[in-house]
Parts: sequence; structure tokens; C-alpha cells
Amino acid sequence: MRKASISVLSHLSRHRFKSFTSILSRDFIPDASSCSSSSSPSSLLSSTHLKPCTKTHGLFFKTRPFQSNPSRNIDTIAEKSPQNLSSRQRKAKEKADLEEAFESAKTPDEMLRAFKAMETIFEEKELGLASLKLGLKLDQEDENPEKILSFADRALKALDKDGKPSLPVAMALQLLGSVYLSLNKYNDSLGYLSRANRMLGKLEEEGLSSEDVGPVLHAVLLVMANVKMAMGRREEAIEHLRKCLEIKEKTLGEGNVELGQANRDVAEGYASVLNFKEALPFCLKALELHKEELGQNSVEVAHDRRLLGVIYTGMEEHEKALEQNRHSRRVLKNWCLSSDLVFAEIDAANIQIALKKYDEAINTLRAVVNQTDKESQTRALVFIAMGKALCSQEKFADAKRCLEIASGILEKKERSSPLEVADAYAEISMQYENMNEFETAISLLKRTLTLLEKLPQEQHTEGSVSARLGWLLLLTGKVQQAIPYLEGAAERLKESFGSKHFGVGYIYNNLGAAYLELDRPQSAAQMFAVAKDIMDVSLGPHHADSIEACHNLAKAYGGMGSYELAITFQQQVVDAWENHGPSARDELREAQRMLEQLKKKALGAHLTDELPTKALPLPQSSASARRS
Repeated sequence: MRKASISVLSHLSRHRFKSFTSILSRDFIPDASSCSSSSSPSSLLSSTHLKPCTKTHGLFFKTRPFQSNPSRNIDTIAEKSPQNLSSRQRKAKEKADLEEAFESAKTPDEMLRAFKAMETIFEEKELGLASLKLGLKLDQEDENPEKILSFADRALKALDKDGKPSLPVAMALQLLGSVYLSLNKYNDSLGYLSRANRMLGKLEEEGLSSEDVGPVLHAVLLVMANVKMAMGRREEAIEHLRKCLEIKEKTLGEGNVELGQANRDVAEGYASVLNFKEALPFCLKALELHKEELGQNSVEVAHDRRLLGVIYTGMEEHEKALEQNRHSRRVLKNWCLSSDLVFAEIDAANIQIALKKYDEAINTLRAVVNQTDKESQTRALVFIAMGKALCSQEKFADAKRCLEIASGILEKKERSSPLEVADAYAEISMQYENMNEFETAISLLKRTLTLLEKLPQEQHTEGSVSARLGWLLLLTGKVQQAIPYLEGAAERLKESFGSKHFGVGYIYNNLGAAYLELDRPQSAAQMFAVAKDIMDVSLGPHHADSIEACHNLAKAYGGMGSYELAITFQQQVVDAWENHGPSARDELREAQRMLEQLKKKALGAHLTDELPTKALPLPQSSASARRS
């Protein structure tokens, strides 16, 4: 996760702590006239540190103009000799010296030493901003979260005495949200972030410049996106990312390189929920901006192209995917980024397999395997891809040997890298499924779930694996076992991807198929109706799987004896296949036959020759999307 605290700290660091008492006074009003639109908060999924705004903001105090008559300037007390200073003046000078030491500190250790010295003379309420700045610095440096938490909590208590909204309080809330995310306390994190979000909205309503609010709001939304991603609420996370992009578009100039990263963040968000169509324009925009600002051969352009390869693969435009992957590999090789290059090579092999260029894929992987350590997870991924290529050539014995080697490596990594191992097990399971080794595939998916159940932030992955497992159990006749997996998957994926995501539609279709197998046509009809509604929205009514859900719904109503409804839905199936033209001639013929059967049944004829209900596997996302 990219640290949003970097942008907040850069925003805060533009202000020196001239007087802690005056900071907390009644005139806590920003000077919007001095604000520049060049503030540059950070965005998701990158380690890039951002440059601070080139102009200062009057967020925390107003500096007094230096008076022309020095004898009347209260800031000239330092000209007096120390022995002539009153006790109040000596204390003020000591405070000023300590403030200067704190401000000039560069490292966390230097800041901590200066802060400890300040604690001896400053009151707690005066230390609020220093606590905040120190907490942000520690967060930026990935220090112990508990240590950061103590300063963040201290800052909030000092700054939020009167309960009035202010930017420093919002910053403290943002920092607390970030720390609780690091501690995997997502609900606590979301509570602080939501309050910060509301507070920033009130500040804007009260007339505070959006140029002042924008960087802090961006940081808040950025952490909220990370929290929602961790909680599996990915659709909501994407909305936060889009708002982050909108803020950057308002505050940064046209063509600013940071807009490229912000667009890529949104593209990655959409790719993570398999919404490749929505991801594409954002990724293309990121590529355009990075090429223009950094040049064709920059690392950022290489990462954009690699993500484009994932997106085009998801859209089944494999030639385009391979082209982008080729460009990406060339740049990564030039920059000697061997780790990224190995993953890009594995991606290339998977694309070649999709294009049925199996020998090319195997040659690519043979070259890559020599670049990996013998017991590394990367080597396991190479053998998984090799097994996939061999399986596609129906060389099942060789494919199994590759998958066994991969499994042997992964078993040793379950404790250290549970998520990566879970992803790999799911991929291996699919290969055994393709070889009709269903029991082995089911066993691997159960092992995958055991790992994922210990990772609450992977709720969406757990839901997808449960859906796949439920489908395989249904396929092998274990209907009663399948239902709880399918029901659990539906709930998890609704929370993660939204109730209208196509994956949820597949699960409801399979639940309907399970209920039909158990001779519960009424329950089946309810499930198929939900599946049809979702698929019509997410895939379109003429998609093959949407048509299949409609056919299943017709069959369920037929099983209930509701022939009028059954005929209505089966007629929709016929019409949909007719729109596919000659390529769907066989499907159309079967749909017409089913329609005639239903019409005869409606007239009282006894017929038993019916089309089987079709259960649909949930499309599986590649682990390459996660790695990208």
C-alpha cells in the first residue's frame, strides 16, 4: 500500500511551528490566498514519493510582516542579552530554540530527541501539531504501528479539544485510520477515516479552499480505498480511487506525471474485479501520460503495458496482449529489473498458451526456469504454466509431473506466503479440472480455502474459490455438499463486488441447478430469476451464459407446472440464439425443441425428454492480475 501519510506530511511540512500557543488559538483560520494548486498527494499501489507544493499554504498560522521599526517589533527580543531577559522572555526563547531544533530535524530519531526535549517545557495542548508531524514521519518510514499510534492518538486529543472541525484534526484522523489499517483493524480504521471525510466536507461548506482541503481529502480517500480493498469491498474502493483521480485532475496541471499513476490505480482496481472493459480506458490514459512525460522506455510505461496485457487477456484480445507484453519485457530487460521481467515472461507464456502457441510457451518457460531459485515460489509459477501448456497438448503425464513439482515447492511456503500459495493452488486445481481429475481439484481448492480463511482481507478471493468448489461438487453429483459453499460464495462476492457483478449471477445460477437436482423447483426458479437479472445487466441478455440462465429459469417453471411462464422465458431463449446467427445453429435447434416440448406439456402431453440444467463455472481470474 502506498503511504498516504507521505502527502499529508509534505502538506504539513510546509509550515514551521512558530508558536504552538497561537496555533491553537481562536484565529485557527487558513490563509487561502497563499495556496497553490500544485499540491501533490500520493495515490494507490506505488512506492513513489511525491514532491511537496512549491508555494506555502497558510494552513496553521499567519506570519506577521516584519515591521520597519525594529524597536516596535516584538520578534526582536533575541537582540537583548540573555541576562537582561525576563523569565517569560527566557522561556519564550527556550521554546523558540526547541521548535527550531524540531523543525530542522531530518530523521525520525532526530525528531524524537527534539520532541522529548519539548515535552519538558511545552504543555500537552501545545504539542498537538508536533505529535502529528512526528506520527506522520514515523508512518512514512514504516516504523512500529503501535509507536505511531501513540503519537497519532496524542495529536488528536490535543488538537480536538473544542470539537470544532479543522485540517489538523482531519490529518490526525487520517493518520489513525492509516495506522489501524496497518494493524488490520479495518472497522476502527474506517471509523476514523469516515469522520475525517465528513469533517473535510464541513470545512469546504464553511468556505475553506478546495486547494487546501484537496490534498488531505485525497489522503483520506486513498486510505479508505485500501481499507475497502482489504475488507473485500472492492466496488466501493474503486469509487474512492476515482474520487482521488478527480482531486488530482483538479489540483495538478494537465499532463502531470502523477495523473498517470492515478489513472493506473483505477485501472488496477477495475481489473481486480474482472471488469476489464472499464479498466481499459484508464490504463490507456496512464500509458499516454507516462509516455509523454517520461518517454517510451521508462519503467512506468513498462508497468502500464504489462497491466494492459492483463486487461487485453481478460478481454480475450490475446494478440494485443502479447504485443503489450513484448514492449514491456524489452523495457524491463533494459532496466535490468530481473524480478519483474521473470513475471512478465510467465505472463507471455500464458498468453501464448491462450493463442494455442504451446511450443513457443514451453520454450519461453524453459528459458525462464533457469533464472529462478530452486525452491522459490517464482519457480513454482513457471512449472504451473508449463503444466498448463502440456495439459493443453493433452500430455497429461508430463503436465502432472510439472504440477507435482510446483506443489512440492508451495507446500513449504504455506506459512510464509499463504496468499501467494493459495493463488497458486487455485491455478493448479484448474489444471487438474481440465484433465478431469476432479477429486484432486476439489482437494486442492479445500486446501486453498483453509489458507484463505486465515486472511480476512481476502474475502473476495475466498468467495471466488468457494464458488468454484461448489460448482465442482455440483458437477460430481455432491449436491448437498455444494450448496453451503455456493451460498457462502454468493454472500462474500456480493459484499466484495456488488450485487450485480456477473460472478454473483453465476453462483445463483448454480444454486438454482442444485435446487433442481434436489427436486425443489420453486427455490430453483427464485435462484435462476436472480441469476438472469444479474447476467442481463452485467453480461447483456444475448451473452451465452445469460441465455443459459434464462433457459434454466424456463425449465424451473416447467417443473413447477407454470407452463405459461416457462414458455415465455423459453421464447426469449429462442429469440436470443436467433440473434447469434449461423454460429449458434445447434443451440437454436435445441432451444426450439425445448419450446415445443413446453407447449405440448401445456396442452397435457406427457414428455420426459428434456434438456439438462446447465451449471456454469465462475470465470477464474489469473494470478498475473494480482502480481501486476
